[in-house]
Amino acid sequence: SKVGDYFNDLALSAFGHLRGGPAKATIASGVLFGAISGSSVANVAASGAITIPMMRRVGYDRATAGAVEATSSTGGQITPPILGAGAFLMAEITGIAYAEIAFAAIIPCILFYVACYAHVELHARLHGLNGLPRSELPPMLGLLKKAYLFAPLVIMVWLLVSGYSAFRSGSLAIVAAVVVSWLDRQNAMGPKRSLEALNMAARDSLQLISVCAAAGIIVGVIALTGIGGRFAQLLLQLAGENVLFAMVFTMVVALILGMGMPTTAAYAIGAAVLAPGLQRLGVSPLVAHMFIFYYAVVSAITPPIALASFAAAAIARSDPWKTAFISVKMGLAVFIVPFMFFYSPLLLGQGTLWQILPVLATALIGVLLLACATEGWFGGRIGWMLRAPLFLAAILLITPEGITDIIGIAIAVGVFLVARMMRNAAPA
Repeated sequence: SKVGDYFNDLALSAFGHLRGGPAKATIASGVLFGAISGSSVANVAASGAITIPMMRRVGYDRATAGAVEATSSTGGQITPPILGAGAFLMAEITGIAYAEIAFAAIIPCILFYVACYAHVELHARLHGLNGLPRSELPPMLGLLKKAYLFAPLVIMVWLLVSGYSAFRSGSLAIVAAVVVSWLDRQNAMGPKRSLEALNMAARDSLQLISVCAAAGIIVGVIALTGIGGRFAQLLLQLAGENVLFAMVFTMVVALILGMGMPTTAAYAIGAAVLAPGLQRLGVSPLVAHMFIFYYAVVSAITPPIALASFAAAAIARSDPWKTAFISVKMGLAVFIVPFMFFYSPLLLGQGTLWQILPVLATALIGVLLLACATEGWFGGRIGWMLRAPLFLAAILLITPEGITDIIGIAIAVGVFLVARMMRNAAPA
């Protein structure tokens, strides 16, 4: 139905003319297309062939162009309403309504993409990169006339929020996609094209089905042999009273499980082995499973086996390792935020609006400072001596505590003033 192409064109039209525009369009495309795809490598394959050459054209080096595509595509798996396929599995395992899981993912998703956008903006400032001429971009007016192509996504979100099952919501959204395609004669889906779409969907599902079947055998063996319970006891013994150590251990294991394995399978095994131990430590089921799910997702950009980064590197013809490490730098917020929503479920939307808004505001400032620290730009270029305290300020602001926010803001203001004095004192 060309809804995916429409999302890519809309992102390019909205952001392509800005500083470093193609990279910003890639991030916007990751939000839009990722919201209907939920597969990192599929997102890279669908949009990378278009976005990476455009980024190269305005001056991005090959590795950075691949990293921007890989990171923004990976974020699609934590983008509501669909998330990755593992989120549907999470609903089955935990008994938590899928709509509640999707709602809990909103704030971490916002933080992730704000961080990605900040990295792209700062990189463009550092290297003097521009956007594309408006004359070469899809006309926004023509795209707005096709806004009806959002109907399948709107219908799916509305049905999920209304309490319908994911299966019914997805089925009706598919019907809506076919119907809206009839409004464009060129892309209208008749019986032949509908059968082709079903054929493509079946082929794309085969790999996921086989992997989930194999993962199901592993989960079954874990359950029957009692390894899961023993692993939970081992986690409790290693952690003792230190829950933070248990979370770090869980993160490492989830990342290792996800290396070279689809997110769904990695999450399924992690949920069987790791989640019971965390829950025995007093962690709520939603937080425990979301924690494991997020690290299963970001394993797609984590060396040594970063499937999304390697796929993007193949398109960009860049060094896979360099591309993966730049991807980690851009996605650093996602490695940190799960620890923060462990300490405060407010970052998962678990609270009142007036409790959530201040936490969201300071976390947004924190991820922006995190990007400034890793890129080396804070009102101008800064060196490592100032990047280290700025990184600390970012962590303190992302941490949802009042006292840490005050300390973080104070450090950030101090770094800004020192950087400004150093630039003013530097010889012209």
